[in-house]
Amino acid sequence: MASAAAPALAPMAAVSHVIFDMDGLLLDTEGFYTEVQEKILARYGKVFDWSLKAKMMGKKATESARIFVDECGLAGLLTPEQFLEERESMLQELFPSCAVMPGVLRLVHHLHAKRVPMAVATGSHKRHFGLKTQNHKEMFTLMHHVVMGDDPDVKTGKPSPDIFLAAMRRFEVLLC
Repeated sequence: MASAAAPALAPMAAVSHVIFDMDGLLLDTEGFYTEVQEKILARYGKVFDWSLKAKMMGKKATESARIFVDECGLAGLLTPEQFLEERESMLQELFPSCAVMPGVLRLVHHLHAKRVPMAVATGSHKRHFGLKTQNHKEMFTLMHHVVMGDDPDVKTGKPSPDIFLAAMRRFEVLLC
């Protein structure tokens, strides 16, 4: 019986640039959002589940809050603005304690050593970014640039690619 030779693998293109998302990829922050939203919903006898989380993830804060209130049937009990205010105070206490995800420092240092330009494209706004990264500044100094959710070049939140396109365009200086 003849054995078939494994097909030859095509050579991989060199990595020229990397754009990272932040929450849940570089930093372990997703659990904080879940924890806070579970606490808020528990007061109304409701449960925060994955389907709701999936609808909210990556969105701008105002859109995420509207989804939260609408999907949970809280209209008349809690406004999106009240939700954001309450969530904000809880998150500000938690964010500084976030950890780097496993393997991230090794990867970032490897890419930096290979002189691969890196950027972060995060839906987080400036205030949250500062809280989340305050204990990880060394890693973020290795980034060429950071584009945040409240950046003027970001018109539409995720899943729209606006933030990633803005991050890509800022590399163009390096590509010339």
